[in-house]
Amino acid sequence: MEIATIRLLFDTGLVVLIWMIQLVVYPSFEYYNKVDLIKWHKRYTTNISFIVIPLMFGQLIMAIFQVFQLQNYKTLLGLSFIIAVWLSTFLQFVPIHNKIAKGLISDKLLSQLVTKNWLRTFLWTLIFGWSIYSVVN
Repeated sequence: MEIATIRLLFDTGLVVLIWMIQLVVYPSFEYYNKVDLIKWHKRYTTNISFIVIPLMFGQLIMAIFQVFQLQNYKTLLGLSFIIAVWLSTFLQFVPIHNKIAKGLISDKLLSQLVTKNWLRTFLWTLIFGWSIYSVVN
């Protein structure tokens, strides 16, 4: 199996996952009371990590491998999009999830979680589209 096809599998998994999180998971946080959200959030972040971490690392490793294999605008731009997602994840979402875990929950924070996640949703959708474009062309 070619690297681009393997990469497309990771990209597909992540785009499906981010849309589920954006449309179902994060909006549902607003329906929990504070105590239940803290309990659920701990379980959610632990369990989702088993899915997200391998997918994100697999995607990153495949993208880096593609850049080493062939340095062109497709591979470099694809890797740039992935780096943007990682930066967004660690600079925006890890701090928000840490606040929720500590019980520093507000309607504003939960709203920011959904609103700011549109950036990652857009980026992972773009990465998925770019990956299809790269496989086809």
